Amino acid sequence: MIRRRRPGRDRGAFTAELAAGLPALMLLLLTGLAMVSAVAAKGQCLDAAREAALAEARGDSGAAAGVRVAPAGATVEVGGDGEIVTVHVRARFRVLGAQLPAITVEGSATAAREPEPVL
Repeated sequence: MIRRRRPGRDRGAFTAELAAGLPALMLLLLTGLAMVSAVAAKGQCLDAAREAALAEARGDSGAAAGVRVAPAGATVEVGGDGEIVTVHVRARFRVLGAQLPAITVEGSATAAREPEPVL
């Protein structure tokens, strides 16, 4: 003979499962949002490095061009030799507040220097 479950014996099971699963779901959501923000900051660093490399290759101030586009608090390092310009942009990115460790995102770009005009 098969015993049937009486209705109401598993009362509260959904509440217990929700209480156990909701913090994990929230942590996953916050981690996803933090990673999307970090990828956006990396894109800003890459854009700043490209702008700085092109400006320096034209003979303008590459560091000033990079700082305009870079995220707040980023460092712009311009280097290279007589024919090539190399720019590295680094920014520290705080994930979800000051209590968690910071992530460093960076971007770099190179450009060939434009030749000097012959007069």
